Amino acid sequence: MASLANKTLFITGASRGIGKAIALRAAQDGANITIAAKTAEPHPKLPGTIYTAAEEIEAAGGKALPCIVDVRDEEAVFQAVEKTVETFGGLDILINNASAIMLTGTLYTPMKRFDLMHQVNTRGTFMCSQKALPHLLKADNPQILNISPPLNMDPRWFGPHVAYTMAKFGMSQCVLGMAEEFKGKVAVNALWPRTAIDTAAVRNLLGGDETAKRSRKASIMADAAHAILTQDATGEGHSGNFYIDDEILRFYGVTDFDRYAVEPGHELQPDFFI
Repeated sequence: MASLANKTLFITGASRGIGKAIALRAAQDGANITIAAKTAEPHPKLPGTIYTAAEEIEAAGGKALPCIVDVRDEEAVFQAVEKTVETFGGLDILINNASAIMLTGTLYTPMKRFDLMHQVNTRGTFMCSQKALPHLLKADNPQILNISPPLNMDPRWFGPHVAYTMAKFGMSQCVLGMAEEFKGKVAVNALWPRTAIDTAAVRNLLGGDETAKRSRKASIMADAAHAILTQDATGEGHSGNFYIDDEILRFYGVTDFDRYAVEPGHELQPDFFI
């Protein structure tokens, strides 16, 4: 498999979880990584800040640029992208990972939370892409990867939490539209896990330790992202895809998935939208 050595990645929400795991995998190749996230001070329930993530990235072999970024803030996103280009000489890859979640029905979703999910997930993804694209269009093998699900119109994914589903599918619609708009110029894809992933969100919001035991490690998403990002961006069929983590890894020859299990032997918890 090819390398991300000297490639520059801009990753939203990279101070922890899947975003940080993707950053650390790229760092092993010697990549440059902008950590675009809000957490500058330690959070009582959520481990990690942009600065601790930067330390881990550099220890893994990469170069890190921590930037305090709320993806709802257009000026902050623009300045972080410009600082990335100034620091590393360009931008090769954008990963739209930042996300907000609230799994509630229509009558139990405050409009403040509705707005947050749509501003972070859909609007944030669109805006980060918009600010990054002028630089991506100048890059060799440029790519955008959204951590968002395949577009599944089964009503069971809408009924219990329609606000969240709409917000996540907005990220996926960005893939559908931008892959067509920038066909042959920038590869735009989505990546989503088949199972629950052991992150702070899972432990705090989706069942705690019991769900974590039935989850896979974030490293499976990191390895899957690496496989996607080292493909030829202009290659036939390499844009506009909604990849599932274990499917893309199996395509590249991975057969041992037990190494990704938090506790091998436990039945895995399927993720949403699969």
